[in-house]
Amino acid sequence: MKRRLILTAGTAGAAALPLSACGFIGGGDDEGDTKTLKFWLSGDANQGGGFQKMADKYFEETGVTIDIDDIPYDDFNTRLRNAAQADGLPDFARVTAIDPIWQNQLEDLSDIAAERGVMESLLAENEDGEIPTFLTDLTAVGLYVNKSLFDQAGVAYPTTADGLWTWDQFIAAVKEVKAATGARYGLVMDPSSHRLRSFMYQFGSDGFVLGDDCTYSTDEAATTAALQTFADINDDDVMPKSVWVSGDDANALFKSGQVAAYYSGSWQVADFQANIADFEWASALMPAQTRRATNLGGGYIVAYKGDKSQAALDFISWLFEAENYTEICEISGFLPVVQGLDIDYGASQASFDLYNDEIAASAPVSAEQGNSALEMVYKGQTAGGDADPLKDEAVKLANGEQDVATTIANIIAGLNENITCE
Repeated sequence: MKRRLILTAGTAGAAALPLSACGFIGGGDDEGDTKTLKFWLSGDANQGGGFQKMADKYFEETGVTIDIDDIPYDDFNTRLRNAAQADGLPDFARVTAIDPIWQNQLEDLSDIAAERGVMESLLAENEDGEIPTFLTDLTAVGLYVNKSLFDQAGVAYPTTADGLWTWDQFIAAVKEVKAATGARYGLVMDPSSHRLRSFMYQFGSDGFVLGDDCTYSTDEAATTAALQTFADINDDDVMPKSVWVSGDDANALFKSGQVAAYYSGSWQVADFQANIADFEWASALMPAQTRRATNLGGGYIVAYKGDKSQAALDFISWLFEAENYTEICEISGFLPVVQGLDIDYGASQASFDLYNDEIAASAPVSAEQGNSALEMVYKGQTAGGDADPLKDEAVKLANGEQDVATTIANIIAGLNENITCE
């Protein structure tokens, strides 16, 4: 049965991996031994270094060193897969997905999830009734505006639902800002299928859905409308083609102050708060062409079986204690996966409140991706790896290499090639 992830306002908050050395130094677990655990992740520096700060705190309390290797996002899954094949997995990791090549090497996190109060709606069991992973945090797709440019142009942007804009209205607004201020671009969007899914959801599409016949399909009309709009705005005027086609850094472009808006996500708040000083920025509600929607995700914590697996589990349990987990949420700007915490986001409180409002108002499809993907891996329905037909074909579309109909057909074909059903 398909498990749906459903969140209500206030229960979800804002939200991807690395190589390091060593193991226990010394002869075992006797008192006085120095213990070192390898922890792979990606993007910690961009989120305020929260995991590193918690690792430092853990060392002070326990004497156990958490050796963090912050691996570039684009390299992470490949390096983890290579490590599994070379019998060189870390002790634990924060991953973006579960890979079939190493899923059988995962420890069961059921007891930690239960003890620390991880929301049950976020938990997906494998066929043995175990919980091999759960989210460290929630991320949600969202919109940022260069408030200075919008104010200079005299253009309003919505922060409450009564002023919500459609994509047509939003595109007209950023064009107006660009014309009035001399900004370089109206919009940048991260080159990510995570972002593109939410974009499609806002046009009424449910994306690409696996049916009972073990093949993918989509709502042709809604998906076509979304992807045609995506193609149209990748015109080096509204959006620079170079971000999707050539890998230019959308984050850096927005932080240059020469872009009116940035379609990204909640994980950017801590970075912007710390590193944007030359202009005012603000979170704004996303456009809703036919319905409001975001796309929820986050990093997944996993512990690998081995001589130090219990030590890794001990750290994970410690990290999700209420006091410690609240601290990392405040440092990194995480939307929590544990209910009932009083998290002070300081100067970023308004942004996170807006994200919670956006999540609460979003169509249910916004929350289905994560658990569905986990269940498919647990059932052996996917080969894993880095294949991403949605992004790969969208790049071709943005570059004018193919039309929307061909793009949709190629996405479905690529997804079908990566699925196995018994």
